[in-house]
This record gives sequence, structure tokens and C-alpha cells, in this order.
Amino acid sequence: VQLQASGGGLVQAGESLRLSCAASGRIFSNYVMGWFRQAPGKEREFVARIGWNGGNIYYADSVAGRFTISRDIAKNTGYLQMNSLKPEDTAIYYCALNRGRYISLGLTTGYDYWGQGTQVTVSS
Repeated sequence: VQLQASGGGLVQAGESLRLSCAASGRIFSNYVMGWFRQAPGKEREFVARIGWNGGNIYYADSVAGRFTISRDIAKNTGYLQMNSLKPEDTAIYYCALNRGRYISLGLTTGYDYWGQGTQVTVSS
């Protein structure tokens, strides 16, 4: 499976962006798609996840209530809708897939496939 993240850009604080993660190859219903981000000088951190069957949705505290994760099975694509963006959301955002192992879903080590990342910059 290959993942292609897109949708990043430069926005002002308070604005919105929607990231997409297009997958080539079969995604099974027990897979989990996650979004992570990495700011300069910091470790990659968990943002959100969703089971490909639509369940198992979870958000990091820092984005809960502002970000919404979803997926479109027909398009084989996952999404991260980001509202009320803050300067501290500035990072490279990565999508990833867990092949249904359901362990370490909040850690980078829990994911088997990674997209290349898309830059999100939020100005104050």
C-alpha cells in the first residue's frame, strides 16, 4: 500500500484546511488510518486515528473539538478536517496505516505504511 498526503498550505490562525490521504492498494476493513505531525525540532506526534470500518476514532487532546478525521471507502481516501487552526498546529502532517494489529495506535511504531507528509503552516 502506498499513501499520498496532500492539502497542506499556509493559512492564518482561525482558518481551516482539509488534508487528504489517498491510498493505492487494498485497504481492509480492520485497518486503522492515523494522522501524525512533526514540528521542527520535535518528535512526530499522534493527532488522530480512524478504523477503516468507521469506528475506533480517537483524537489527541490538543486537537479534539477542532479536527475531524474521516474516510471515504469508495475513494480509498482518508481525510483530516482541521478547523480553528492555531500557530502551534504548524508541522508536517503524515498519514499512516496500521494493518489491523490494534496495538500502539498512538505511536509511530504502530503503523506499517506512511505517506510522504504535507506541510501545514499557520501564521498568527
